[in-house]
Amino acid sequence: MTGVSDFSGSTAVVTGGASGIGLAIANRLSEGGARVACLDLAPDGLPERLIRIKADVSSDLQVTAAVAEAAATLGGIDILVNNAGIGAKGGIEDNDDAEWHLVFDVNVVGLVRVTRAALPFLRQSTHGTIVNIASVAATAGLQDRALYSASKGAMLALTRAMAADLLAEGVRVNAVNPGTVDTPWVARLLDSAPDPAAERAALEARQPTGRLVSAEEVAEAVAYLASRRSGSTTGTALAVDGGMDGLRVRPRS
Repeated sequence: MTGVSDFSGSTAVVTGGASGIGLAIANRLSEGGARVACLDLAPDGLPERLIRIKADVSSDLQVTAAVAEAAATLGGIDILVNNAGIGAKGGIEDNDDAEWHLVFDVNVVGLVRVTRAALPFLRQSTHGTIVNIASVAATAGLQDRALYSASKGAMLALTRAMAADLLAEGVRVNAVNPGTVDTPWVARLLDSAPDPAAERAALEARQPTGRLVSAEEVAEAVAYLASRRSGSTTGTALAVDGGMDGLRVRPRS
């Protein structure tokens, strides 16, 4: 694997790191030599090399304590990956106020809580970097994803604002915009559909590559943005979406 040792001596915190995209990111950074702490609602069952810390990003008290524990255990924080998040389905009329508040509280304010707690440690790093996991939903209009899209759009705007604010302090901030990723969360959504096979085929066809994105592909994008090889990259979003946002191709025959 190219650049597998890019993170030797580095420390990282990954939220939502116990499964799916978050676990793939944590594994990739660890394989590259980083010491990694995973913050998650249910961090049990992780590989021994990953530090397990239970935390709910919707609780400022839990986040503050968890990030402090991670920093103490790791000896500092060089990399923060804000991956924890929840989904929502429906158009503008389909989600009540409570669900809007919940999704924004986790996806957007949760990112704020974790970053706010980690910044004192990131500022002390010689290569502090933040990578936020947004979504193609932040840049492409998707059906039945009004609330989710709004939260991810807010994350993308916040990424750019954070990058501008922290540039002078030497902390880079970027985002990754995945398409539909083949994760346990997506598998559960498919299982709940009236016709799981047809729903999966529709999701695959929606991406020009004709397949779902793998969690490992997202992890590689995060690894690049978190590494010193991308030292001149900040305030950007890297699409890992099978061409979903930018390409308009003819349907496959």
